[in-house]
Amino acid sequence: MANTNKDTATRRWAHLRFCVVGPLLAAPPARGELQTALRELANKTWTHPTTGEPVEFAASTLERWYYAAKNAPRDPVGALDRKVRKDAGEQPSMGPTLRRALKAQYRQYPGWTVQLHYDNLVALAKNDRSLGEVPSYTTVRRYMNMHGLVRRRPPRSGRKTEGTERAARRLERFEVRSYEATHVGGLWHTDFHSGSLQVLLPEGRWHTPQLFGMLDDRSRLGCHAQWYLDDTTEAFVHGMLQGYLKYDLPRALMSDNGSAMKAAETLHGLLDLGIIHERTLVESPYQNGKQESFWTQIEGRLLPMLEDVEQLTLEMLNEATHAWLHMEYNKKIHEEIGCTPLQRFLEGPSVLRPCPDPEALRLAFRRQVERTQRRSDGTVSIEGIRFEIPSRFRQIKQLQVRYAVWDLSRVHIVDPQSGQPVARIFPLDKARNADGRRRQLEPVPPAEPVERTNQVAPLLAQLMKDYAATGLPPAYLPRTHDLPEDDEQ
Repeated sequence: MANTNKDTATRRWAHLRFCVVGPLLAAPPARGELQTALRELANKTWTHPTTGEPVEFAASTLERWYYAAKNAPRDPVGALDRKVRKDAGEQPSMGPTLRRALKAQYRQYPGWTVQLHYDNLVALAKNDRSLGEVPSYTTVRRYMNMHGLVRRRPPRSGRKTEGTERAARRLERFEVRSYEATHVGGLWHTDFHSGSLQVLLPEGRWHTPQLFGMLDDRSRLGCHAQWYLDDTTEAFVHGMLQGYLKYDLPRALMSDNGSAMKAAETLHGLLDLGIIHERTLVESPYQNGKQESFWTQIEGRLLPMLEDVEQLTLEMLNEATHAWLHMEYNKKIHEEIGCTPLQRFLEGPSVLRPCPDPEALRLAFRRQVERTQRRSDGTVSIEGIRFEIPSRFRQIKQLQVRYAVWDLSRVHIVDPQSGQPVARIFPLDKARNADGRRRQLEPVPPAEPVERTNQVAPLLAQLMKDYAATGLPPAYLPRTHDLPEDDEQ
């Protein structure tokens, strides 16, 4: 199975920087206390994103990261990316004359290995000073891969676990305290709840639905609640997106360790949106206590009012839930905060950020994986389905693609540096391909006529020249009848 967290070093650094200064964005320090908070962070030790070694950062560095992320509310993670060099991927050490010589050599000998191309290029440049100095083998190989100069070979044919015990010991040793975010949008809670009522499905069977809930920590506002037939990643993401579209993006999100919360689509989406993902400790639901309290009201007030409905459907259950959530729960005085959740939500202070459009949200919550392109037909395999790659990308062997398991109609090739989509790909249509019609490939590299030089390759010519310069006779004896007739006489 492919590694779904195969990010570049640049993205890992951006994620680390965001994790370091993210708490300051979720709970901004009071006026005059920023430097104190930065010094506290500077005293902490972090894990190096590439080596795994402990690393510390100066307060001035943290301050620069903090303002960079704060001034980019739509993409705080992208603001912390390392800047890409202007000449990245261009190989400036290879001059235009040398490039033309390499391309001409490749057109002449497409079956050579990169090493053989490099050795002959060095020999060619040794006799032709106009080509300039040949850079390292790594540079030449990278240039050939980037420009599609790849080798073309001739065709062939209720349990007790360690986690529960650790949670029990932790609960015995440490006290449990209530907490509250200092700002609206600083922390949102999400979870699934198995309801006590069953719904009647169209196929004539009863089913216990799962309620997705999302609450704001400071105001206790119910951002979204919806019943689903399952608690899959698709349902979790579907519920989250509706909460974001209603009330904008929070700074942090807390959930348990369910499979939907740990899915690659969820993790990539939250990181791309700049939302810190806080997960509760194993077997420690009290950390998400506000959400658990919300389930109590669902079971104590909402569901009892539906007990007499004989044919309760999922549609009716959702209509009743939304009416109760927005007309009673959000507008009823909360005993702990002394006002209604809606009133406290509007009063702030708030650290909410503008929410992207629905399509951008859907594209964010997708997993990013690496796939190897099959050169024989220009396809990659995703979830057992082959997708066609546009011909302009056929020179790239390893492709980064993003998709959601439940929606393979939106699959994109993405830039491994920025994570931005560069092309949409579609499933292979074998029935349509059977009609025999084919599009012309975009030339990579540009197709040019091959001219025969009728000469020995540069490297072999150089070896023959060096051997002749030694003055030694040929190290072999020809047979008499193999000599030309004039030599025999």
